[in-house]
Amino acid sequence: MTKLAFILTIFLLAASAAPAQKPTDILATAKGHKFTTADLSPEVQAEIAGAPEDLKNFRTALLNEMIASRALSIEAAAKGITVGRLLADMSSTIPTPTDAEIKAAYDANKDALGDVSLEKAREPIIEFLNGKKRQDLVVKLVGDLQAKYKATKVKDVNAANPAPADVLATLGTNKITRAEFDKFTEYDLYEFAAKLADDVLSDLDDAIFNALVADEAKAEGVEASTIVAREITNKMVDYSDEEHARLNAEFGKRLTAKYAVVLQYKAPEPPVEAVSVDDDPAEGPANAPVTVVMFSDFQCPACSATHPVLKALMAEFPGKVRLVVRDFPLESIHDNSLLAARAASAANAQGKFFEYIDILYKNQDKLDAVGLKKVAADLGLDAAKFDAEMNSDKALAEIKKDIADGDALHITGTPTIFVNGRRIGNISEASLRAAIERFLKK
Repeated sequence: MTKLAFILTIFLLAASAAPAQKPTDILATAKGHKFTTADLSPEVQAEIAGAPEDLKNFRTALLNEMIASRALSIEAAAKGITVGRLLADMSSTIPTPTDAEIKAAYDANKDALGDVSLEKAREPIIEFLNGKKRQDLVVKLVGDLQAKYKATKVKDVNAANPAPADVLATLGTNKITRAEFDKFTEYDLYEFAAKLADDVLSDLDDAIFNALVADEAKAEGVEASTIVAREITNKMVDYSDEEHARLNAEFGKRLTAKYAVVLQYKAPEPPVEAVSVDDDPAEGPANAPVTVVMFSDFQCPACSATHPVLKALMAEFPGKVRLVVRDFPLESIHDNSLLAARAASAANAQGKFFEYIDILYKNQDKLDAVGLKKVAADLGLDAAKFDAEMNSDKALAEIKKDIADGDALHITGTPTIFVNGRRIGNISEASLRAAIERFLKK
């Protein structure tokens, strides 16, 4: 049935926590109604009941991931490279799939492929086979490294009364503490709680709507479908999704007011994460009320698309937004990403960082050494100083520090954007503008 989406969205924005639910807990009230877990669907009730055990398993899986990540970091540091380069070098050893392997994969998936010919399916199959081989190699590499560095779990990640200094695991002399784990998992655990809250709220939305429409129908002596038709369906003119959503919201608002709906279930707020701006390149006033930190890869197409959006928003809120760019080159998939980051650092040393990266984002197919030096020359940078800085240990160390900070925050892709410490889950112009406006209102 139709939902009170507009009203529950308002409640969601004001909510702050998602406590564990008991069957008798009151989730919402309305005139003549108390809505509890028992009013939700069997599927969501089962999800609520299983949440504590699911959370334990999720935390265990996150610790396993952190141990694997740490093993890769230790090995990369020993080789003097980044984890991305370590994985890229590993991937370069994957042999090209043979014609026999491609044909076998095609035959095994013929039903799913339908009428697609082997020739047309060839490239996707090669990509799939390479991906499978890459995944198998990563699993083997991680296993070998965990054995090499004697990875050992020391304390149960789900133990009661944890202390920040608790050691959860070791890899040789390297320790993973509870404080590091909490930082690594903060956003992941929020998403776990938010997913449960979304499911509860969606079901609760249905339950409230159905109950209130039934009350309306009973009072008028008609069927519930008659009420829905009168208030929504029969008012539609162009039958678009937008029109339906508007009519639905208007009806929901009237019902909520008439029956004094109060939502007591609280959804979680996104965490404010400890995101350092370090000494990285920044544009905008240092005392701006909003600081946007973007972990970026100059060879990443999504970063290229997002960068001008951020620049436009800075212009939309003059003097109110500071943009800080931190490096997170994904060398495992972007061969020139680290070189581009080093070049941007060299441009920054001559005060031309943002002018330089504006050009990089627009020319992502020309990020080899020749292309990067040409951009520097076009901007009038001192060539000798540029080359020296681009190849300096200092520039590389700064980039590696950004990567390490990103790893500690469990950043897995680019762009990853924080607005005053709040991670933006679904990046778009609308979501970024809303985040900025929310903090400006505060």
